[in-house]
Amino acid sequence: MEGKSKRQAVLVGCNYYNTPNELHGCINDVLAMRDTLVKRFEFEPANIEVLTDAPGSSLPLPTGANIKLALARMVDAAKAGDVLYFHYSGHGTRIPSKKRGHPFRQEEAIVPCDFNLITDLDFRQLVNRLPSGASLTILSDSCHSGGLIDKEKEQIGPSSVISKSEAPKNYTYTPKTIPFESILQHLSSLTKINTTDIGTHLLESFGEEASLRFRLPLPDPELSTPLRADNGVLLSGCQPDETSADMRPNEVSAKAYGAFSNAVQMVLKENPGMISNREVVILARKLLQSQGFQQHPCLYCSDENANATFLWQKHLLRTIMAISMANLTKSTFVGAGIDPPHCSKTLRSSIT
Repeated sequence: MEGKSKRQAVLVGCNYYNTPNELHGCINDVLAMRDTLVKRFEFEPANIEVLTDAPGSSLPLPTGANIKLALARMVDAAKAGDVLYFHYSGHGTRIPSKKRGHPFRQEEAIVPCDFNLITDLDFRQLVNRLPSGASLTILSDSCHSGGLIDKEKEQIGPSSVISKSEAPKNYTYTPKTIPFESILQHLSSLTKINTTDIGTHLLESFGEEASLRFRLPLPDPELSTPLRADNGVLLSGCQPDETSADMRPNEVSAKAYGAFSNAVQMVLKENPGMISNREVVILARKLLQSQGFQQHPCLYCSDENANATFLWQKHLLRTIMAISMANLTKSTFVGAGIDPPHCSKTLRSSIT
């Protein structure tokens, strides 16, 4: 008997309590997504690992090593048909690029609570390790998150549209970024080494647990090159050169949140049926613009996955397509709990 495919997730929220880099909505973001994964997308609670830096929490701390270990466990245990999801809410940063011709001359990274950076190359290596038929969707609600899977194809990229609305006035806005200079200063204070090479500080502080991007000798080129039109999907909270917003309420009764995480939650709530990765990003971008945020979510994935259904197994989508091709009526789909108006454009066009 063929084994049942699994849905697994790693959710990371970093608020950096009692530090100059403190945020307020990141843990709320991942706890809200955990509920959504269970109630809407049929993830088993036991298959969702949550890492936060909440004071007194029994959960593992979101250090660089712990995050990479959780992701490695999830990817290495995956089989064909499995749906994997990683949600990160916290600070992002950019580091100088040593690659010639890089469009921004900088590389993207997320900032775990111990500053052991996880870079775009680390995420590329994870995607390359996926077994054929499995998928990994990454939602990064952090600054400079566009391009966080190295060399992944851009489907929805930079925009120059400026919002004409005003951001919520009853919230305090904090950009979810730690500048490279601040990270370098922090690591220098730990290593006591006088150099501006951040790789030297990271290797001195974290050794083999540091990002692949800073290892010597350089990683195998196959680790950093897409092996095929892969099944990695990145929904970024903003463009590579933009910041994402952390919103802290001025009223005690309200909850803090990340602007992009909250926008995705609202999009999913307003679209209770199947919705494509492309539609999630486009609708979240429009929502943030209407709310006055100056950030533009982006989508990076293969052409096929751009129109694939967000967090739905491909075999399920193919089954539904096969049924629709059999000329069943719209009422049949509604009776099965599928709402055609909220399906992806490809699926809607095939429903009679």
